[in-house]
Amino acid sequence: MPPVPVDGCAPEDGTVDDATVDAARCGDAAAFGRLWARLSPKVAAYFRAHGVDESDDLTSEVFLAAFRQVGRFVGGAEAFRALLFSIAHRRYVDWVRQRTRRGVTQPWHDLDEDPRATASAETEAMVGLGEERVVALLSGLTPDQREVIALRVLADLTLEQTALVLGRDVGSVKSLQHRGLARLRKKVATDPYPSGRLVRLNPRHA
Repeated sequence: MPPVPVDGCAPEDGTVDDATVDAARCGDAAAFGRLWARLSPKVAAYFRAHGVDESDDLTSEVFLAAFRQVGRFVGGAEAFRALLFSIAHRRYVDWVRQRTRRGVTQPWHDLDEDPRATASAETEAMVGLGEERVVALLSGLTPDQREVIALRVLADLTLEQTALVLGRDVGSVKSLQHRGLARLRKKVATDPYPSGRLVRLNPRHA
């Protein structure tokens, strides 16, 4: 399992600094915990935006893969975030392929014992966005538009990082973002509880 938050580390605003990544590269367990605490909610949100019902499991897989690579990773916090979502994107593609081959299965659990009956930290981190509305709104986009918006808004990646994750050029990412946001604005206009964060990108991404 990925390292759990330590030393009182709690999910913050999803930001990490170069020093934390450097410490993790050197095997610092507390630094691993900070990376998990601050970035795992964004990874889980990315998966939920695509309708992945095993988002917690896939999030754990993403961090396990990232932590296996961190010792030979070169770069700072922004590069690590791009690496993380590159892995997440590949895991999502694999999930879609597996789902297509085997169909949808849903194991039954007694309600009192089912962990899904209790909101996870990732779910609570999405409350501000209105998770159900986010998924519903993004479901109306094309797959390419949804991918770009999820990485730009939920994962908070830059245009350049998004292009790197998707293997596209920046121009095509801008075009998909523009069309996706235009469609979202039309849907949000009829939403009685609009979420401004869906249509207003972080200023650093402008």
